[in-house]
Amino acid sequence: MSRQVFLYDPPERFVAGTVGLPGRRTFFLQASAGGRTTSVALEKTQVAALAERMDELLDEVVRRTGGNAPVPAVAPADISDTAPLETPVEEEFRVGTMALAWDGEEQRLIVEAQALVELDVDSEEDLAEAEERLLQDEENGPPMLRVRLTGAQARAFAKRALDVVNAGRPPCPLCSLPLDPEGHVCPRQNGYRRGA
Repeated sequence: MSRQVFLYDPPERFVAGTVGLPGRRTFFLQASAGGRTTSVALEKTQVAALAERMDELLDEVVRRTGGNAPVPAVAPADISDTAPLETPVEEEFRVGTMALAWDGEEQRLIVEAQALVELDVDSEEDLAEAEERLLQDEENGPPMLRVRLTGAQARAFAKRALDVVNAGRPPCPLCSLPLDPEGHVCPRQNGYRRGA
């Protein structure tokens, strides 16, 4: 079966968002353009890592070009997007592997999110070889979301993504674990239950 690539070049909208209550949220990347929308599910840590690496890559682009790249230092306020995800949110796939790249000719940041794939291998060497084959197979690989963003769009995405990640349950002031509405068994208090 040939690989399905959901390409947005450029997207009208590319955001990270959630469905559900804090503590039970499902995280999504959602790209929209021309009346079509693609939503892919991923873990909270993947959203945080993507946003952080995106900012780091953009900072490096600015540094290497001596400030000549069309990349703002911070997310422009005029393109900030605080709207919820477009509904209905229908998961195309769960993200396994993500990649970032900078296209110097087009001055675009490329985000790729590839579907999670179960590999049946016997050794670490076999696993490394299977993963490499999977990443190199453009025709028969797993589904992929590919989005090409301007520097300003990428900064706005990264800011919103970090805001979404940080909008969950507040951390315990003692142990930094998330506080649940039902209470919190804090390991630093030897199991004493604190109210939220």
